[in-house]
Formats: sequence, C-alpha cells, structure tokens
Amino acid sequence: MHPIVNLIDQISRQNLWSSELKLHRNEYLTLKGNIDTNLYLVTEGSLRIYIVDKSEEQIIRFGYKDNLIAALDSFIQESPTDLYIQALKKTTLKVIDKTEYMKLINSSPENIQLWNKILENFVIQQMERERDLLTNSPIERYYRVLQRSPQLFQEIPNKYIASYLRMTPETLSRIKKS
Repeated sequence: MHPIVNLIDQISRQNLWSSELKLHRNEYLTLKGNIDTNLYLVTEGSLRIYIVDKSEEQIIRFGYKDNLIAALDSFIQESPTDLYIQALKKTTLKVIDKTEYMKLINSSPENIQLWNKILENFVIQQMERERDLLTNSPIERYYRVLQRSPQLFQEIPNKYIASYLRMTPETLSRIKKS
C-alpha cells in the first residue's frame, strides 16, 4: 500500500480527523504570515500552493482529491508560513492538527518509518521538480508532469498548470496541441 494511502487509512480508522472544512472558489485556506500546523486531506475540489516573489505568484504545488496538503514550513517549524493556499474551486478538506497527528506517528516504530518514507518521497519529488525547472525545456517539463501526475490536467485549470511549469498559458496550449 502506498505510504500516504496507508496514513490516511490509519487516521480515518482511528477517527482522528478533528473537523471538515469547506472553502468556496478562490477562498484562502492559509495566508502568508499565518501559523498553520494542521494537515489537510482534500476530499473534493482543488487548491494551489504558491508564494509571491516580487509581486509575481509562483505556484509550487497543487492539492486535489485524496491528496494531503499542509503549509509545510509552518507545520514543521510551527512558525509563520511563506505560503498561500487557495481553493481553485469549491473544496472540502478533512483536518487533523499536528498534536494529534504526531501522537499517531510516534505511537509505533512502523508509523515513524511511514512518516519518514512520506517525507523522503516529498523531498525526491521536490528535487525532480527543481531539476525539471533548471534543466528541461518547456515541452520536456510538460511531458514529465503529464507522466507523473496525469490527474493534474483533469483537476487544475491550464493557466495555473502553465504557471507551475514556468511557461505562458499560450506555450502550454501550443504544447498540448502538438
């Protein structure tokens, strides 16, 4: 079983989700400067996670059905986040706070291993993304993301995918047509 699926299953079986949250389209889950130590499961909808650099938005990640998301910097360090998390459409999330989550993780060596595996996978994904952005052409970036996350193209509007891939919407449109 995939580590994240295993983790979600454990949280659900133990009824550790503390609440359910509903966001309207364009509503923010988290804003830069907030401290957010919750972990969220997207049960419906989609979100984008981004930073603002010199007044330009830079999308760094998406969340959609069955994804776990967090303002990871704030979750880990318990300090204000640099991230914005915004619903791209009507979105429903289940919430678990860090204290309950860490109790679950620390309850067994297997859960600690599971959490470490999830973090390792996340680091590898981020490294692959960095490498793609630094070394690959726009068309190569498109095909790599399509291969890794085909669901992305069903869930996320093209203008946000283009931003994530660091290309214009017109370039993405041309690549998709070719």
